[in-house]
Amino acid sequence: MADNDWKRRLNIVYSTNPDFVYDTGGVDEPETVAPAQQRLTVSLDNRNRGGKTVTLVTGFVGTEADLKELCRLLKNKCGVGGSAKDGEIIIQGKLKEKVSALLVQAGYAKTKVK
Repeated sequence: MADNDWKRRLNIVYSTNPDFVYDTGGVDEPETVAPAQQRLTVSLDNRNRGGKTVTLVTGFVGTEADLKELCRLLKNKCGVGGSAKDGEIIIQGKLKEKVSALLVQAGYAKTKVK
């Protein structure tokens, strides 16, 4: 069956060539490394955040979906907001020790706390 997903072809110029294959230019994501082999770093940061302090979790190696799933777990356990993008998780507030303990409890290697 032909691929009729028009959302993937948005902003692509129409072609009359019947053999033309749309190249969406997708980037392959790295495989997610097992939690015990992840080397995560937990630190506090307040730069470029209007004076607000956040907890940063960096060093995650894996897909964006797995990163967002880990972020969702941490946000739910801490009861705060946050986001996940570009390989790092941002948790609102000064929760460095709590986040580190939650990561160890979830099976991640002992995290480096800065």
